[in-house]
Amino acid sequence: MVGFDFGNESCIVAVARQRGIDVVLNDESKRETPAIVCFGEKQRFLGSAGAASSMMNPKNSISQFKRLIGRKFSDPELQRDLKSLPFLVTEGNDGYPLIHVQYLGEARKFTPTQVFGMMLSNLKEIAEKNLGTAVVDCCIGIPTYFTDLQRRAVLDAATIVGLHPLQLIHEMTATALAYGIYKTDLPENDQLNVAFVDVGHASMQVCIAGFKKGQLKVLAHSYDRSLGGKDFDEVLFHHFATKFKEEYKIDVAQNTRACIRLRAACEKMKKMLSANSEAPLNIECLMDEKDVRGFMKRDEFEQLSLPILERVRGPLERALAEAGLTIENVHTVEVVGSGSRVPAVNKILTEFFKKEPRRTMNASECVAKGCALECAILSPTFKVREFQVKFLMLDYFQFLLNSEGPFVPMLVFEACLFVVFSTCCKIVQIFGNYDL
Repeated sequence: MVGFDFGNESCIVAVARQRGIDVVLNDESKRETPAIVCFGEKQRFLGSAGAASSMMNPKNSISQFKRLIGRKFSDPELQRDLKSLPFLVTEGNDGYPLIHVQYLGEARKFTPTQVFGMMLSNLKEIAEKNLGTAVVDCCIGIPTYFTDLQRRAVLDAATIVGLHPLQLIHEMTATALAYGIYKTDLPENDQLNVAFVDVGHASMQVCIAGFKKGQLKVLAHSYDRSLGGKDFDEVLFHHFATKFKEEYKIDVAQNTRACIRLRAACEKMKKMLSANSEAPLNIECLMDEKDVRGFMKRDEFEQLSLPILERVRGPLERALAEAGLTIENVHTVEVVGSGSRVPAVNKILTEFFKKEPRRTMNASECVAKGCALECAILSPTFKVREFQVKFLMLDYFQFLLNSEGPFVPMLVFEACLFVVFSTCCKIVQIFGNYDL
């Protein structure tokens, strides 16, 4: 039983085994696999191999396609994302984006769904090598804000590579499941309310869940689709691009490789500023054979990032209002996601919830583990601890508000069936061959 966490920057594969969930190592013995597909003259490179080839072949190295899948080309957020991508994306005849690459010596066009499927094939191969058997059934984590078209695109990508997703589970629901199912000290009567805050590479998601012994109830979801770690990187990128243009008379915007190298250096600086009060930036031969140097203090970085930081409270307030709770009713705050390590973000969370956020979960692996758990729960070959999950009705209806096309009547019918099914005991003790 396999769970896939398909992130904007990297992917993680987890498998259900006897007595637990393991994160699978890729061919480089790493737990995270870059979400990159690089097209070469003779072959394509996926994951880690694609990341190694991306610097030499930037215009044919496709990344961040999770932001492209299932979205109209005219979407303002998509147009904003395209400005930072090194590869060419145009509008297809159906109004959806087409990715242009040079592959096998000729110009090719791929849809984001096809590229997504290529990356899924790499993750499937990683799981099969680890398990020593074919992988078909799985669970895939998706953001809360995915529309129906985006969900269908993910299912299409899975079908392309021969996967059969038993469920597309919300990433925050998977996180809550991975948190609660192993806890043995949950109260029997009084509900333990936990706020899960995920500041990822490209978006921020908040989930408030209530726990009792053997039970999880999703109370609220909220999100900001364009508030993540890469937005902090972009703040640094534009600051130093302007500075280098003035001091060194070079315009990195005119050179694709220079942009990639500067963004990588800015991401490294952001991580250094998370642990230190100041950090240097040094890049050899960035452009026109010029070495560049920069320096920044954490206070200056937070001042530049102020417009982004001011948006952090929005999803928190919406989630709290939707759950019908006060700050005093939230007993614990769990922080996950790669972008959550920015000290200013943690300061805002502490001030808002009036308690220090906790990091008891692995910030990068919790979604994949939750997906693998859900897959094991839905499989008849595993016996799983008795644990009941009650989904919020809006958890399924929410994406209908942004759905496009003639699917809405059928979706409403599907949603009704889903709610009836979910309000029952979704996770029950299933007798089988293995224990989890």
